[in-house]
Amino acid sequence: MSMNSRFELFKALGDRTRYNIILSLLGGERCACELPALVKRAQPTVSLQLKYLIKAGLLSSRRDGKNVLYRLKSQDIAQIMGVLGVRKSKSRK
Repeated sequence: MSMNSRFELFKALGDRTRYNIILSLLGGERCACELPALVKRAQPTVSLQLKYLIKAGLLSSRRDGKNVLYRLKSQDIAQIMGVLGVRKSKSRK
């Protein structure tokens, strides 16, 4: 993980909504439609933060029909969260 990537990760973790989105994705890929309920934020807020996380290079997305699925771009993020004492949430699958 490059210095810029590490900086962007910690910058992203500084926002509660982005932090909770990352926590929600530790267990695996999730549909954008699930995230507002998981992070207890309105859909427009979650959408804005997802765009931020993608631009920061922390998430990737793919389309599956009408759904957009998001996932962590690198397992480095999960490893860093593990160092911070955060455990993976159970996957929806």
